Amino acid sequence: MKIIVDAMGGDNAPVSNVKGAVEAVRELGVEVALVGRGDEILAVLQDLGCDAPPPGIEIVHASEVVEMEDNPATAFKEKKDSSLTVGLNLVKDGKGDAFVSAGSTGALLSGATLLTKRIRGIRRAALAPQIPTPNGGALLIDAGATAECTPEYLLQFAFMGSYYAEHILGRPEPRVGLLNIGAEESKGGALQRESYALLKKAADEGRIHFIGNVEARDAVLGAADVIVCDGYSGNIFLKTLEGTALFLSGELKKMFKKNVGTKLGAVLVSGGLRDFKKLMDSREVGGTPLIGISRPVIKAHGSSDDYAIKNAIAQAAKFAASGTIENITENVAYMRLPVNKTDEVTEKI
Repeated sequence: MKIIVDAMGGDNAPVSNVKGAVEAVRELGVEVALVGRGDEILAVLQDLGCDAPPPGIEIVHASEVVEMEDNPATAFKEKKDSSLTVGLNLVKDGKGDAFVSAGSTGALLSGATLLTKRIRGIRRAALAPQIPTPNGGALLIDAGATAECTPEYLLQFAFMGSYYAEHILGRPEPRVGLLNIGAEESKGGALQRESYALLKKAADEGRIHFIGNVEARDAVLGAADVIVCDGYSGNIFLKTLEGTALFLSGELKKMFKKNVGTKLGAVLVSGGLRDFKKLMDSREVGGTPLIGISRPVIKAHGSSDDYAIKNAIAQAAKFAASGTIENITENVAYMRLPVNKTDEVTEKI
């Protein structure tokens, strides 16, 4: 299996991306094509003691880089020889099994949508990060790809998230919850109420395991395996969770450094503290899948180090081998509403 990696994307590129790729090849047995400025990639490899790309590593030269200040909607077009654009085209042309980038989220979303294309019949792709819960994590879909959604989008997110959770998270019958301000069916605005009806119908037909509305508090406590929401709400939920985790970690550090007694306590519970840190560490997952695209695409965090990149590559390989995209493709008919001519034009864009 070959994973295409945007070697120039992210705050620590290309160093962490190259190191992570080398570690992935060594530990996971995958092949990696590093796309970017060849001389810079080779310089990192030389620092690692490799005068030439080691077995399993290929360098694909791309002279340009999509910077964070570039217009995300047009950067992949304006910089056709960027590592992002070249990498996406390689995956589109079947020269790689999946794509990983720690670069601009907006540019990746735009490029994946317009170059690699959405699965036919899928209205919008969705960012679906895994959030920590007491029972092994849950998938949040969407977390910011589409701020304004229709009930049909949320229906499709539920199906796609369900297939991903089944194949990647190992949940044979994932519980799908609709993020809302209360558990009652009548809660929320028009989007939530109409989406609830569509999800309940899909559940009655035996296509998903919809458990109803889920409040944010209960979602964090593991009430659902898949948390469905519009991208605006999902992004706020995700960033609040990340901020809370940072706050709690900081307070724990201050508490344990307070005096000799607390420092001794820290030593006694060091194993538990390591487990807690690992649970909250996004590097362990590696990245966020962009679900709904016709080929596997993983968005790694912009600050990813080599460990995170290695895990993002592992996630991409698992995604590519999982059959998730095939499941979505085979079942698109069950997650679509009757279309009009405007919808048909939009779908082709």
